[in-house]
Amino acid sequence: MAIIPQQRLFCYTEIENLGDLERLRLVIEYMPDEELMKKLERERGKGRNDYEIRAMWNSILAGIVYQHETIESLRRELSRNGQLRAMCGFSNKVPPSWVYSRFLKKIMENQEEIDKIFDYLVDQLKELLPDYGKRLAIDGKEIESFAKLHKNKKKRDGRRDVDADFGRKVYQGEHEDGTLWKKIKNWFGYKLHLIVDADYELPVEFEVTKASVHEVPVAHKLLREVEEKHPEIIKDCEIFLADRGYDDSKLIKKLWDDYKIKPVIDIRNMWRDGEKTKLLSNYDNIVYDYRGTVYCYCPETAKRRQMAYGGFEKDRETLKYRCPAVHYGIECKGQKECECKVSNCIRIKLSEDRRIFTPIARSSYRWEREYKGRTAIERVNSRLDVCYGFERHTIRGLKKMKMRCSLALIIMLTMAVDRIKENQRDKMRSLVEPA
Repeated sequence: MAIIPQQRLFCYTEIENLGDLERLRLVIEYMPDEELMKKLERERGKGRNDYEIRAMWNSILAGIVYQHETIESLRRELSRNGQLRAMCGFSNKVPPSWVYSRFLKKIMENQEEIDKIFDYLVDQLKELLPDYGKRLAIDGKEIESFAKLHKNKKKRDGRRDVDADFGRKVYQGEHEDGTLWKKIKNWFGYKLHLIVDADYELPVEFEVTKASVHEVPVAHKLLREVEEKHPEIIKDCEIFLADRGYDDSKLIKKLWDDYKIKPVIDIRNMWRDGEKTKLLSNYDNIVYDYRGTVYCYCPETAKRRQMAYGGFEKDRETLKYRCPAVHYGIECKGQKECECKVSNCIRIKLSEDRRIFTPIARSSYRWEREYKGRTAIERVNSRLDVCYGFERHTIRGLKKMKMRCSLALIIMLTMAVDRIKENQRDKMRSLVEPA
């Protein structure tokens, strides 16, 4: 924690209630940043110390906590708010803009230390919340660069963004009346790949890339990093949620085969031959569609009925489906001739099609219920936009974008840790809720 070793003899915090500054007090007190502070102080050495490292760092945190979009906005707040200056560790003098520019460059050069802070906070949360990481969700958030595209991207002058590129997301589906819809979103900037806990809505791992980088390879990388840094989270994780952008056979296999995590990932229709259903192996009257819904045809009337899902058998790695006539009590003229008449059920191996058949059947009520939990990451993305300033920002460059995302996420985690330790668990996801 970047605590100022020597404060003034009398300060505002000793004679007045901190009020809204209590939020900043919690962040400063519980932020595990001592190693970063010591490293920055060693790098400064015997150089000029007009503005202390710890005070500068605290003011950067204050800018995020109090939602200042620019450094100039933060400086104006520091100039008129003596209580905030005292909390950060400044005297009456506010650092000029160029001091902040140089300090932010120093922070970017020490990105590894910020990553260590993030990992330490994740481990702390795992200790405080034993079920943290039980249900994980992943998504890629688009973040536009403040700069516009320049034809000459070779020169780095601090104004143009030579790192960013164009990203494209395509959303498509089918209306209830059968008509198709399609929406395309393009942006120039970056992408934040984020894994969060779907219950507590708190980050677990992240990566910042150019906008054009595909989400699936980054998902594999993030899973490996979680396994290396936080093995307990991977061990305890049961469900992994993602939208159809992560519909990948290798990812689905990796989750279940390597980690025994049940993937709940939406699926794309990859059947290009126009078929609505496919025949199940070793059966003549049982078919399935691309979403994994299983149907049987009556041998006599050829009437199609949806089979009842009977659960997942982990030892056999099979999905069990029951005869609809037996399960629902429906009259079926061809029941005696049906191929599932012996046990009144069939078993489908996951290996039939690993994308379609997953440990939680896509046609089950549980899959639908679990998938609704994916909206947790949408709410986290919304908080990053609204509360942490990514909706309106002045960020250019990949290093600065990663640094800014890192600071936002470590503050998010720090707020959660301090709220729990201060017996304010109901407020642990909020940045703006008063302490």
